[in-house]
Amino acid sequence: MKYTADEHRYETMEYRYAGHSGLKLPVLSLGLWHNFGSDADDRETRSILTTAFDHGITHFDLANNYGPPGGSAEERFGRILKDELASYRDELLISTKAGYYMWPGPYGEWGSRKYLISSLDQSLKRMGLEYVDIFYHHRPDPNTPLEETMGALAQVVRQGKALYVGISNYHAKDAVKAIRLLKDMGCPCVLNQVRYSMLDRWVEADDLLDAMDGQAGTICFSPLAQGLLTSRYLKGTIPAGSRASENRFLKAETITEERVALLNELDAVARLRSQSLAEMAVSWLLKDTRVTSVLIGASSSDQLLQNLKAVEKPISFREEELSRLEAILGRWK
Repeated sequence: MKYTADEHRYETMEYRYAGHSGLKLPVLSLGLWHNFGSDADDRETRSILTTAFDHGITHFDLANNYGPPGGSAEERFGRILKDELASYRDELLISTKAGYYMWPGPYGEWGSRKYLISSLDQSLKRMGLEYVDIFYHHRPDPNTPLEETMGALAQVVRQGKALYVGISNYHAKDAVKAIRLLKDMGCPCVLNQVRYSMLDRWVEADDLLDAMDGQAGTICFSPLAQGLLTSRYLKGTIPAGSRASENRFLKAETITEERVALLNELDAVARLRSQSLAEMAVSWLLKDTRVTSVLIGASSSDQLLQNLKAVEKPISFREEELSRLEAILGRWK
């Protein structure tokens, strides 16, 4: 049976502008990082994508190296787009990135014009697209002039291969330089995609939000700190199949008694707010309106629906809640 989107899909989702552009993003975006590779369940991934769109999530975020293996997430997304979502293409924001390793030799990673343009051409073929809505440079390149890297981003916009461009994993100093270069080329940068959560606050120490405010939007990935900010580890055990159990992005030895105790203190605050710990972690990021969107991942449509509860009601925190959270987070090591 052919998919038909929910006619009420835009009624509950909030949308925020990306910097000074006219582009709006849903406050929750869906990242297709590690659950959409070649071994993923096709029926479940289709359900995740259509459920997301049915609830106003219009932004689907990929990268050339997402999978595993690299490229497989784009291939899977392209098939689902063709079969289920093609008629809604103009309602979708599809982004991809290049910067990490993709193929052997000197032109298969980092930030050269050669690599970036070749990679985007490959991504478009894998997804069956004529253009992406946003193309990011995935990480700073210490050995390629920033002018060359940003020039490549501007070039793909002029070629019609991308509508907008962004940067990812850039600290404030380099981000400001990149944004200025792109502006001078007549191709404004709309987003900086960075890792940010209650447990990983380098963004604040770097004054990144202040640097981006009024120039480009900020979109946050890993809002749940690789699963720490969920109910998964609250009992102090490591469930089978979890990232910590597989030492996949989260080491088992990081689940210490002290950390579990602090996670339970955070969970107590969340319960007083009638939220789960994961919901509160997302709300905590979105309380700052300089954050354009938060990227969530999902391994099932049920998990996605749970995350959507974070934006079902107005995003706000009382001063006493923030003070209590700061006291807890100040003890996190």
